[in-house]
Amino acid sequence: MDTSPDRAATPQTSAATSPPAQEERVWHAGKLEPMPIRELPDAPPSVHLIGPTVFLVALGVGMGESYMWPRLVLLFGPEIRWLFLIGVTLQAVVMLEMARYAMATGESIFFGAARVFKPLMWFFFVVAILVYIWPGHLSAGAAAFEEITGIPWVVTACVGLVFVGVVFSLAKVVYNMLEKALSLLIGLLVVGTAVVAAMVGSFNDLVSTITGMFAFGYIPPEAMTAAWFPVIVGSIAFAGPSGMQQMWYTLHLRDSGAGMGAHIPRIRGLRHAGEEESMPSRGFMFDTDDPAEMAKWRGWRRWVTFDALLLFWGITMLVTISFTIIAQAAARRSPDVQSLLRGEDREAALNAMADAVASAGSSVLGVIFLGFIALIGLNATLGLFDSFSRGQADMTYFFVPGARKLKMSHLYAIFLWGVIIFGILILLFGPADGPAAILDTLAFLSTFAMGAYCVTLLVVNNRMLPKPIRPRIWTNLIIGFGAFFYLGMLFYSLFRFGVVVG
Repeated sequence: MDTSPDRAATPQTSAATSPPAQEERVWHAGKLEPMPIRELPDAPPSVHLIGPTVFLVALGVGMGESYMWPRLVLLFGPEIRWLFLIGVTLQAVVMLEMARYAMATGESIFFGAARVFKPLMWFFFVVAILVYIWPGHLSAGAAAFEEITGIPWVVTACVGLVFVGVVFSLAKVVYNMLEKALSLLIGLLVVGTAVVAAMVGSFNDLVSTITGMFAFGYIPPEAMTAAWFPVIVGSIAFAGPSGMQQMWYTLHLRDSGAGMGAHIPRIRGLRHAGEEESMPSRGFMFDTDDPAEMAKWRGWRRWVTFDALLLFWGITMLVTISFTIIAQAAARRSPDVQSLLRGEDREAALNAMADAVASAGSSVLGVIFLGFIALIGLNATLGLFDSFSRGQADMTYFFVPGARKLKMSHLYAIFLWGVIIFGILILLFGPADGPAAILDTLAFLSTFAMGAYCVTLLVVNNRMLPKPIRPRIWTNLIIGFGAFFYLGMLFYSLFRFGVVVG
């Protein structure tokens, strides 16, 4: 069998006889099962309010935006944010390239990686387990909730984990429920942080925040030390969704019915697993030689570009602007916060920002700010646990022998409740302050995974897709820069300072 992806998506013909009239047209990509040719659905209007990108926003507005970058602003000033601009812009391009494969085939990027080289896909399977089984985001949110209510964070975190599992298990269609929940939470977060920033900050804070994004080349001497360079590398990686979150986005695109994902059944909650349709053993491809199909493809690209530029890049930037303004107000209110941070007091940044918010009029405002931190923890946990379970179930279903005896919804539930039970055990019997010991490993693997998925994207999109819909040269250069950027800075930190991301 000819498995070259450069073959045209046309019927196989014999020199001696004509092909049967009903012979199916397929697209060959890699050594896995070829993709049947199907019609590409019409694209929705480009301008829209919610969609699969809400998952990336929910996952992206987390530790980086609420903790890591405000901490760097407190230490080095808002001029350091030019590195954030590079990081989040690079991620927007990555998002567009992840969407290219998912919308063209209805397959996840993990399936695309397996078409290139199966061990490459299993690498991401293992990394996901090593990085994302720890309930760090929910623990941080629960700690903020403890400051408000006095309820021990371990209790709140355990209850939160069970709550997440029950909600996903009862949902008829997991995607629909999660999109609505995260859209509400993100809306509250964006509006709330903007209002708080307007109350505690000044117009000068806003100006310095925006101009700081364009202070290209600004690197204070202290930033190039063993204490802070690894922190900066980690912060760049956490500018937006980090680790494998961009890869999981391809699964949300598929479940939303974007592009050829319309031909793939959607994952249902455990209670409704019996209603799930049979999952095909591969994705589909549309006829790239048909001008009408290519016109629809361009419509889908406009749709996802709107998502990338306005919803993802714009909302993430708006939230970080708000947190940066709050951080500058905190620096004025708590001049000792820099020395505390240099003394590795991890709580100093959030406490200083909470004090600054409270100083705007009432201690209640400080409580509200901590409430937003708790909201970020819940927000990220909903997105992460769903995405982890979805990704592991996808790889297991298609590539573990015998796994297809179960429905995708059953595998999803197994991984979901597995990560929940593990999280509860860690909270109850692990270190009292949560899994802090794995932070360095988590950050290292997250950054390494980001460099690896940039390389994977280059190979998958340029070898597994038909030529008319492959990325352009400038896109390949940006993704290649991303691979060099993440891996280069990570290994420079490792070999120059003997430490990984802090």
